[in-house]
Amino acid sequence: MPVMYMQAITARYLRLGYQPYRWFAADSPPAWQPLRKPLREARLGLLSTSGAYALGQVAYHYRDDCSIREIPATTPDAELRFSHITENYLVDPRRDPGCIFPSRALRRLVGLGVIGSLADTLLSCMGGVYSQRRVREEVAPAVLEAMRAQEVDAALLVAM
Repeated sequence: MPVMYMQAITARYLRLGYQPYRWFAADSPPAWQPLRKPLREARLGLLSTSGAYALGQVAYHYRDDCSIREIPATTPDAELRFSHITENYLVDPRRDPGCIFPSRALRRLVGLGVIGSLADTLLSCMGGVYSQRRVREEVAPAVLEAMRAQEVDAALLVAM
């Protein structure tokens, strides 16, 4: 049975006496583009909003952290860590990082020839940023710049 998250969160805010949650509403359609080459020839990037970081990197601050972690694509799952404002959603990723940061599966798909190659570093941010302006003006441009620097043809977005 599907969970209607937006309606549930809206109702919860009302019950708690908060102002209604302000959901993002785009002012234009997304700039989706068709692939210019088959996936088996493409360089794929990854962005996960799970708050993933590699062992040795700094964890995310728990609110409005707009920083991005560049995680080497070769990082084993055992060296992935997570920090996020919604800690209760991290139980499964901590057991199986691939459910929210699927680097191992993507490496396998490269090995099978389904994907041409992976970007050298995969990206993560902490999706719990309450400022839509900061996401639009800081996070999105930084992600785009990092993807362009790695000459990514297509990106897999894994939202938490």
